Amino acid sequence: MAGPPSLSADDRARALAKAATARRVRAELREELRRGTLSFEEVLERVGEEHIGGIKVKAVLTALPGLGKVKSYRLMEAVGIAENRRLRGLGPRQKEALLAALS
Repeated sequence: MAGPPSLSADDRARALAKAATARRVRAELREELRRGTLSFEEVLERVGEEHIGGIKVKAVLTALPGLGKVKSYRLMEAVGIAENRRLRGLGPRQKEALLAALS
């Protein structure tokens, strides 16, 4: 089994900086959802952005006010979304079903 790729110090530093940026952007997005300054529909519009499309649907739904882990899981199950699905991987019907359920 192959180990991790060998990176130069500069490559490693760039990768770490990119990962830190992704975590920060995703945390800010979830916080905006919690506060209600950002809607789920607006999140779906931003899926094309580099760091947003990689967020798991479950993380976004649990960040919404009034939805906890259980309600999010049940909603995803009802719509037919796998637990490990990311926002980028949602199909048009799944997006429509989620928007209908959340409005």
